[in-house]
Amino acid sequence: MKKIQNSKFKVQSSKTDNSSLVTRHSLLILASCILYLASVSIAFASGGGEEGSAGAIAKDYLWKIINFGILFFVLYKYGKKPLQDFLKKRTELIEKSLKEAKEAKELAQKALAEVEERLKGKDREIDEIISSARESGEKEKARLLEEGSRMKEKILEQARTNIAYELKKAKETIKEEAAAVAIELAEKKLKEKLTEEAQFKLLEESLAKIESRN
Repeated sequence: MKKIQNSKFKVQSSKTDNSSLVTRHSLLILASCILYLASVSIAFASGGGEEGSAGAIAKDYLWKIINFGILFFVLYKYGKKPLQDFLKKRTELIEKSLKEAKEAKELAQKALAEVEERLKGKDREIDEIISSARESGEKEKARLLEEGSRMKEKILEQARTNIAYELKKAKETIKEEAAAVAIELAEKKLKEKLTEEAQFKLLEESLAKIESRN
């Protein structure tokens, strides 16, 4: 940016000096040509031996100097403004190019800043999505663990209930079978110990008790 501003300043400063530079250069060229032609004519004029030919040559060179001066004056008079216009347009074109380059650079920097800001926004959005996915995954994991724990407790409770029921049923069956066996053993022992007379007497007593209750 600083480099562009310096170049612009240099162009603007050179713009004001164009006319003076043209004038100085033109005058220097004219003076140099006149001095050169004058020195040549003087050299020929001082040749000595052939005065007539030397004078003719000097006269010829003098007319050339005059013609050259007239031509230079015409070119300077009528060519100065077109040359200045050309230099002015050239300067304006350079200034315009520098301005356009500056604007293009500013636009590029602005676009780059916008792209970088969008990329930062995308990075934040991606981070939020990843964080949300992690949180959702942790919540789902916790939910599955809790549900698995509940199912485990439910299965264990059902198993305990089934075991208790089967154990109770087995105990009742054992009791019934044990009672039947005990009765059978008792009857067998009584039959073995009692005689027919004792069994008949026991039967009569039992019938008497039944009749007395009725």
